[in-house]
Amino acid sequence: MYAPRFTITNNILRSVGRIEASKEVIENAPLVPDYVKEFKSDAIVRTVYHGTQIEGNDLTLFQTKQVLEGQTVTALERDIQEVINYRNVVSLLDELSAKRAGYELEDLLEIHKFTVDKIIDSSRAGVLRTTQVVIREEGTGKVIFTPPPAVEVPYLINDFLSWLNLSESKDIHPVIRAGIAHYVLVTIHPFVEGNGRTVRAFSTLVMIKEGYDVKRFFSIEEHLDRDLAAYYEAFFKVDSQGGEISTRDLTPWLEYFVDVVAIELNKIKEKVRRLSVDSRMRLKIGEQVALSARQMKLVEYLSEHGKAMMRDLKDILPMISEDTILRDLKDLLNKNIIEKEGSTKAARYVLKH
Repeated sequence: MYAPRFTITNNILRSVGRIEASKEVIENAPLVPDYVKEFKSDAIVRTVYHGTQIEGNDLTLFQTKQVLEGQTVTALERDIQEVINYRNVVSLLDELSAKRAGYELEDLLEIHKFTVDKIIDSSRAGVLRTTQVVIREEGTGKVIFTPPPAVEVPYLINDFLSWLNLSESKDIHPVIRAGIAHYVLVTIHPFVEGNGRTVRAFSTLVMIKEGYDVKRFFSIEEHLDRDLAAYYEAFFKVDSQGGEISTRDLTPWLEYFVDVVAIELNKIKEKVRRLSVDSRMRLKIGEQVALSARQMKLVEYLSEHGKAMMRDLKDILPMISEDTILRDLKDLLNKNIIEKEGSTKAARYVLKH
């Protein structure tokens, strides 16, 4: 049976730690419903746009949003269909993640069928390839990757899924498991066309199914698309080892993949923290309050730590004079956002209840 080879390096541990910290903040932040809806819809648009752009789709982000909203767009029919399909795949993942059963070949086939609907012949949609394919470098035509022979594909996939369903393998962190699925399935290259989108979706399914959907606020595809060179380089570091898939050390790829997830979740965490502080203030004082960047830092610190003395606030604004910080605090006091306990230099500041 397939068993991945990799080492849990300090880089992977640090990334997993950042993922857990971000997940905790995002899942427990007191966001108003409007923000939640906005985050989810924005993540879907970015996922669909970047997920299809990686594969050469020419629609702009604005056009992608128009298509998803059902508006008419003047563009290649194939590009429009790819966007519609990937939106349907995102919805499909919710259904598949709700299944109590483990991971099955049918899940992968169904994702592929949705991905290539009306783009390739229906006889090949959701069907494993039966021919040999090669991946050529654009422009030169040089063969850069030769997937396993078609006859091996069903066995390789079933072998991998057997490992993925093992209780022992579930001790591995879900994001690492998703990264392993991503590399292995890309390397097997199960289909004639639509492999990239299908595999990325399946990898996302692993995270959703295993509790790392993080409210569906983030888009890994956006990061991959913005730096495709790093994405392909991470693959190459493992591919260049040669030999069978089962003998390759996946560590370089996993360091990259887990870091990508950590970066994207951290972006969402920072946005959520700002908005959750804003939400609390709006509930307290009944209206939106304009705050400077410095004041937002002060309020975020008080929100996290409950209270602070001047020495604490000087640490988070090291380049700002004490007089300036005091002016910011006075303004927050006047706006009824914070309270001051004590009147000496040992005074403490807290968010107003």
